[in-house]
Amino acid sequence: MLNRIKFANILTTILCVVLIAPIVIVVIVSFGKSSYMVFPPTSFSSKWYEDFFTSSEWMNSLLISLAIALVSSLISTTLGFFGAYSLVRGKYRNKKLLISFCLLPLIIPSIITAVALYFVSVPLDLVGSKIWIAICHATLSIPVVLLILVSSLQGVDESVERAAQSLGASKFYTFTRIVIPLAAPGIISAAFFSFLISFDELLISLFLSGVDTETLPVRIWNSLLMDMEPVIAAISSFLILLTISLLLLELIVRKFKA
Repeated sequence: MLNRIKFANILTTILCVVLIAPIVIVVIVSFGKSSYMVFPPTSFSSKWYEDFFTSSEWMNSLLISLAIALVSSLISTTLGFFGAYSLVRGKYRNKKLLISFCLLPLIIPSIITAVALYFVSVPLDLVGSKIWIAICHATLSIPVVLLILVSSLQGVDESVERAAQSLGASKFYTFTRIVIPLAAPGIISAAFFSFLISFDELLISLFLSGVDTETLPVRIWNSLLMDMEPVIAAISSFLILLTISLLLLELIVRKFKA
């Protein structure tokens, strides 16, 4: 038994090292001074970080990605919350079938979704629209939001809502003052995850972004195809830090709300 536990611990450690090693390598490469990516770096510098934060093109792509991700997060969290509340509290048949249908975007390959959205967008002249890109990103994040919020709302005792209504509270008051505050930790988690999904989305953005709406992942992709700038390593490290920071912030907020 002890040998099995030791073997499992060793295997887990090896898997963690394999997963973390590429991230560590990217971070180290980002501090290299040479004009091309090399590991290990022959000398160290913060040159590529300076190039990233002082470049108007990269900063514009970053701001576009942030704006689209915020709008997409707002859309998917709002729709996902109402959908989850309906699925948890609703009394109707074929609920499992409906949930399976809502989770289809997780099953269908992103490239198929991206191509389909492109053919819908072209006749409507929506290619390059930031709002439309945010809506399309929301189609991918809504299933994740739905899963998080269904789990969160199942932990909200329905008898609390009934008690409030029996004391004269309206359905709107009960929903806004009782249900939403109790489900707040799940809503916050869903919002953070939907933001990250949109911010990192490449394929849909690649098909739908225009010259003036080039998101950060699309710009990174184009840079990789064209000249493989070492600044990409610095940007990747920045995105890793951003993701970790958001996840830690989400954890802190959840604990504070709890």
